[in-house]
Amino acid sequence: MIYLDNSATTFPKPDSVRFAVDESLKKYCANPGRSGHRMSINTANKVFECRQAVCKLFNIDDESKVVFTSGCTHSLNIVIKGVLKKGDHCVISCLEHNSVLRPLEKMKSLGISYSVATVYPEDNDKTLDSFRSCFNDKTKLVVCTHASNVFGIRLPVERICALAHSYGIKFCLDAAQSAGVLPIDIAEYGYDYVCCAGHKGLYGPMGIGLLVVNTDKLPDTLIEGGTGSESQNYNQPDFTPDRFESGTQNICGICGLHKGIEFILDKGISTIHNHEIRLVKLAYNAMKKDKRIRLYTDTPDLENFAPVLSFTVKGKNSEEVASYLSSKFDIAVRAGLHCSPLAHKYMNTIEEGTVRISPSVFTNEYQVKKLISALKNYN
Repeated sequence: MIYLDNSATTFPKPDSVRFAVDESLKKYCANPGRSGHRMSINTANKVFECRQAVCKLFNIDDESKVVFTSGCTHSLNIVIKGVLKKGDHCVISCLEHNSVLRPLEKMKSLGISYSVATVYPEDNDKTLDSFRSCFNDKTKLVVCTHASNVFGIRLPVERICALAHSYGIKFCLDAAQSAGVLPIDIAEYGYDYVCCAGHKGLYGPMGIGLLVVNTDKLPDTLIEGGTGSESQNYNQPDFTPDRFESGTQNICGICGLHKGIEFILDKGISTIHNHEIRLVKLAYNAMKKDKRIRLYTDTPDLENFAPVLSFTVKGKNSEEVASYLSSKFDIAVRAGLHCSPLAHKYMNTIEEGTVRISPSVFTNEYQVKKLISALKNYN
């Protein structure tokens, strides 16, 4: 299989990740922080080592800020539902995923409102003005994707965060498509909350995610329960990470994620980004010569894009194109609306959707050329 669906989840995983998951089932099956025996202590140490790796990746100075969740969707729900209260207002971008849009839609019934800021890929100043125009005296939170999961457009999140802070507004970064591919420096830019998927650019297994809480304003909890700490207290702990880690942790996922992050650190973010953008640009330039293919952005580059590319073929449904590539050439892509209706409305592709390709560190030039050849011969 030629796998070009890495925005959904990366495949293959590094060998070290697979071995770590296997080892965890043999050596780290105890519940960390709940018992004093050797296996429990060793398991707790493994969890802490993963927190340390996250701190190194994102430039964080305190391991307790790192919270393990079931995924980026879980992390975003903690922030959105835990920070916003009745009467509050939130601002998001026009490229947000349903993991942001749907919680906010549900919270309308609780008296919480939101506004959608327009993104101008060719003009970051104009994008900043758009966010600023959405602020009001009830705005308490900005939630913004680092890069669109449909079109790869990279937002000026560093400046948007600074803008929000100048108005006393908290900022949440959705790093589902950027963690492991784009640099994220929490110490330098002061993001209040960072939400990540562990199974995408961090090369961990499915079912593990991250929430970094870089502020004293802790969200309310989505769930409460046993944490292994303050067991005499009837109330949920008021400190991280325990406040958000009720129940037995996903040790297999954490061990795999740890090795995935080490893999990223060893390769280097810039090396990975350069490699993947080069492959996306190769596909883009070839598709641009085919009059049947429609592209929706400027040529992807390092400064303005994550390595994600969407296209459509004239006269063909996006699902039909994906089926053709899979059945005839065993090329895996994604088609449809990609759980991001706001992005598709923005690009006027809400009716037909798009075909999306996204390489990984394991994708090579030969595989991209096979995709180009398959599309060239598509009738």
